[in-house]
Amino acid sequence: MNTTTTATPWPAASVLDGAYKKASWHLIPFIFICYFFNYLDRVNVGFAKLEMLDALHLSNTVYGLGAGIFFIGYVLSGVPSNLILHKIGARRWIATMMVAWGALSACMLFVHNPTSFYVLRFFTGVAEAGFFPGMVLYFTHWFPAQKRGQVMALFMSAIPISGLVGGPLSGWMLQHFSAGQGGMAGWQWLFLLQGLPTVILGVAVYFYLNDGITQAKWLTADEKGAMQAALAGDEQQRQASSDVGQTFSAVLRNGSVWMLGVIYFCIQMGVYAINFWLPSIIKSLGYQSSSTVGWLSAIPYLCAALFMVWAGRSADQRRERRWHVSLPMVMGLTGLMLAANFSSNALVVMVGLSMATMGALAALAMFWSLPAAFLGSAAAAGGLALINSLGQIAGFVSPFLVGWIKDATQSTDTALYILSSVLLLGAILVLRIPAKLVNR
Repeated sequence: MNTTTTATPWPAASVLDGAYKKASWHLIPFIFICYFFNYLDRVNVGFAKLEMLDALHLSNTVYGLGAGIFFIGYVLSGVPSNLILHKIGARRWIATMMVAWGALSACMLFVHNPTSFYVLRFFTGVAEAGFFPGMVLYFTHWFPAQKRGQVMALFMSAIPISGLVGGPLSGWMLQHFSAGQGGMAGWQWLFLLQGLPTVILGVAVYFYLNDGITQAKWLTADEKGAMQAALAGDEQQRQASSDVGQTFSAVLRNGSVWMLGVIYFCIQMGVYAINFWLPSIIKSLGYQSSSTVGWLSAIPYLCAALFMVWAGRSADQRRERRWHVSLPMVMGLTGLMLAANFSSNALVVMVGLSMATMGALAALAMFWSLPAAFLGSAAAAGGLALINSLGQIAGFVSPFLVGWIKDATQSTDTALYILSSVLLLGAILVLRIPAKLVNR
């Protein structure tokens, strides 16, 4: 802990506000598009499932394992990938990752048995592992803690937007290509047409992104100085209030980091259940058309996109972080309970799924303001990746659990009850974090 450092003077508000506005418009829309395709490539297997399982004679358990095995590769590669990004810079490493995972995602069209499904999902997870924690780290190089709630909400609104746009788009692709154009089934076209844009974006990243403020030719010298001074002041505040050391070994020994990993795991248990099983739950209500399922699945994601942006703005205005994570988690578990208790009522199920999606995704976005508020810049690369990797274990556990329960009981209700309990545990743990540590 460092309490003796002389405070860095905060730059003029007008210059700083103009610089943040420029940085937001230059960075967030482009990174938003990249994350949109990242998430689409990650979860489009949920729509492909509607045709792929019957075509390849796969069980729900096989699907759940294949959907989840992605995250074994993801977890194993998360920390090394983020450390590489920290060493060589965001521009080169993010470009490399995007080209790799886009190509692997497109290659999913060659899946023909459980083994090929598992192998491709595993290596796609390896390729994607550093992207999200790398982006969280990247934003810490541009925006101080008090700006990151809204920045993260805007960035992570790509998740519900990928559902909002990707649902109808995936449903249309499955239906349009159902006749087997070009000798491929609809689910194969789905993987190809949603994987190739990521490869193109990966090339664009190399030429568009800057590794930091000093390389940004679109900022004036005064704006660069103002942003650097603001980040220096933020770093001093962070070091003064944190007991986390500035090495990765110190991060590994810190209990708060591990608790944040458990909280993130709880949030992701709900998020991935929704991402991978939402189309199937809607289809079970009696909707057989892939196009109809796609349009209905867009409703919860539209509600979530609007709610996430509001939550991010509210958190920054109030300088409050814990309740902006825990209350959406309670909202998410309430929605899952509604969907489970009224599984024969289509309207109530849709309301419950919308609440669950809004709560889980808002909690996901708001969560990242917690570790970013107290991890110093030297510890952030490894710390953020470690927390993300712990949370992503849920990406394996959640879809496999739901698939296994679905095969055993022919219903997802029991799984939704279990996931609700996990979200409740996470909400309680969030409130155990000292407010002074994260409320900036």
